[in-house]
Amino acid sequence: MMKALAPHDRPREKLERLGAAALGDNELVALVLAGGSSSRDALSLANDLLDRCAGLRGLTRAAADDLRLVPGVGRARAAQVLAAVELGRRTLVREAADRPRLATPRQLAALLLPQYGARAVEHFGIVMLDTKHRMLRVRVISIGCLDSTVVHPREVFREAAAAAAAAIVLFHNHPSGDPTPSADDLALTARMVKAGAIMGIDVLDHVILADQRYFSLAESGQLQPT
Repeated sequence: MMKALAPHDRPREKLERLGAAALGDNELVALVLAGGSSSRDALSLANDLLDRCAGLRGLTRAAADDLRLVPGVGRARAAQVLAAVELGRRTLVREAADRPRLATPRQLAALLLPQYGARAVEHFGIVMLDTKHRMLRVRVISIGCLDSTVVHPREVFREAAAAAAAAIVLFHNHPSGDPTPSADDLALTARMVKAGAIMGIDVLDHVILADQRYFSLAESGQLQPT
């Protein structure tokens, strides 16, 4: 496919001429791959990768083993793609030094969704806040299998106490794409709220993330106070 393009329309030349925003998803992936295989050029490999992952969003959820199922994509190229995806993800996350005030579920979701919303496995973590609800730290406590994770209150509140947090917000992602809380999610939240009351650290919310959507237990009235 690359050979069929006019030289000025090939991804690298097109980027230099028009800027990165003018490139299609497949052209950007081709540049990340930086070359093709003995039988296919970089643009063909990029198209195959995107087909395999059902598009760019699927690529953000893919693991190295998934990418290596595409003929011509080995360990090095898979690592290049995953590194590029992670760099893009990190550019959307605020620096901790900004110490934003996170007073609403929408503000919390804006912070967390770019980093965790599209993860292929479940990540459970906490946002630690000071007395004015300014962010101190974000920590992932547990990374589980596809749809479950095991978390103990001692792990959560050890982190919170070490940061001298006055309050925390729980969060985790649903790889299914549906942020609706499960019965297990509600039971875990209730256990954390009780433990927080004993520790003197308020649990303000549990935010569930899924792609570009979120569900807040506090916003929905399902966060049970002690």
